[in-house]
Amino acid sequence: MVPNDPSSGGDATPMLSTADRDDPDADSDGFLSPGDDSPADPVDLLLYGVLGGIAGSVLSFVPFATVLGGAVAGYLCGGRSSDALKTGAVAGVVMTLPFVAMVAFLLFFLGFAGAPAEFGILALLVIGLGAAYTLGSGVLGGYLGYSLRGRL
Repeated sequence: MVPNDPSSGGDATPMLSTADRDDPDADSDGFLSPGDDSPADPVDLLLYGVLGGIAGSVLSFVPFATVLGGAVAGYLCGGRSSDALKTGAVAGVVMTLPFVAMVAFLLFFLGFAGAPAEFGILALLVIGLGAAYTLGSGVLGGYLGYSLRGRL
């Protein structure tokens, strides 16, 4: 009795090897595959990083939106895992820009009100910590998006 021969009463489904079952690219023609170990184009890194940064900024009312923005960027990018990290970093920088602009705007007006210099130093420290958090969580999200790319 042959297992794949329908005439012999066997199962009509083809047998898949372990490599075929574990390959997320087997039946998808490369669409949404985790990457083919070829580096992504720098234009793709910037484009998907900006898209992920915009998504994270729009979702800023959601907890951990910076991770979500980086995940969107890493998911869309493809390529190698290092490309997803770079794209997540670009998304983190893009998500940091509105925060920096807001603080700079407030400091500009407080400077006219005669705020002490210590306030400016504290504001720069807050900007630095906020940027580090946003950049780091964007990179983390980029890696998470890359790892989820072939699984969803």
